Amino acid sequence: MTPLPRPRPIAEITGIDRRRFDAEIRPAGQPVVLHGLAAEWPAVRAARSGAEEAVAYLKRFSHAEPVAAIVGAPEIEGRFFYTPDLTALNFTRGQSPLDPFLDRLLRDRDAARPYAMAVQSIPAPQLLPGFIEENRIDIVADAVTPRLWLGNAIRVAAHFDLMENIGIVVAGRRRFTLFPPDQMANLYMGPIELTPAGTPVSLVDLAAPDLDRFPRFAEAMAHAQEATLEPGDAIYIPYHWWHGVASLDPVNLFVNYWWNDARQDLGNPYDTLLHALFALRTLPADQREAWRIMFDQLIFRPDGDAFAHIPPEAQGVFGPADADNYQRMRATLLRNLA
Repeated sequence: MTPLPRPRPIAEITGIDRRRFDAEIRPAGQPVVLHGLAAEWPAVRAARSGAEEAVAYLKRFSHAEPVAAIVGAPEIEGRFFYTPDLTALNFTRGQSPLDPFLDRLLRDRDAARPYAMAVQSIPAPQLLPGFIEENRIDIVADAVTPRLWLGNAIRVAAHFDLMENIGIVVAGRRRFTLFPPDQMANLYMGPIELTPAGTPVSLVDLAAPDLDRFPRFAEAMAHAQEATLEPGDAIYIPYHWWHGVASLDPVNLFVNYWWNDARQDLGNPYDTLLHALFALRTLPADQREAWRIMFDQLIFRPDGDAFAHIPPEAQGVFGPADADNYQRMRATLLRNLA
């Protein structure tokens, strides 16, 4: 069997500031490791002293209110995923006060097969009030609220986000394996209506890929990039890049910043995709081709204004994406969907 290609290392830079990040990193559209971006955070310094110190630091900000958590049996070996028939998830959702959750992480550190545990994507002011006042970065807008991820040695399947993302490893180590958006077909996307965390995931186990079942994954790996981050390191993940994440230590904390500069008042493209799956996918081949041409011309055309031949006053929804046209388009959609 031909050996599976190894991912190439993600490019690494140090000393980044907001100007360079906006002028060079984001326009390049490639992932980057921002080495030591948060090295001076008090939370990172505590984590470098040990797991007990990291937990003690977090408890300074914790509260008694229950927080959402997920738990998987030891048999899943830390991989939050589906049941074998893909009709359910292999973990359960519940709630726990944060301090007992943190204590369990410490207690299970030496267990050979612990329960997989995670508190995922909770806004920092909600989970740990006061944390962000002591631990900040200045390369994203102040309006972007950081989210916190706590857990033990778990694995998250490759997935994409509808955001740009800067993630910072605070405690533990994390391995990121990234794939560009054009590798979607080689990643074998799972069900779209039932997902572990919102957006679809790859069905391929990055730790043990089954090339008999997923042969095209070898091509995806030929385009993959990978890095293992230490506490204080950060990663920039561009919009829609697929990424699988493995937390490598029994106590870990991750902080991420999601944002999307696209207008948020014109509808969600993901909703459009879901509608298209019903409205277009089952059409006869010749009809699908006709609609592909229509979408290419009206939506994805790269070489100019597809509506320039229509006088501006007659363009209607072909015109500027302003408030009037938004209301006109919304009314048209509601009428057509009725």
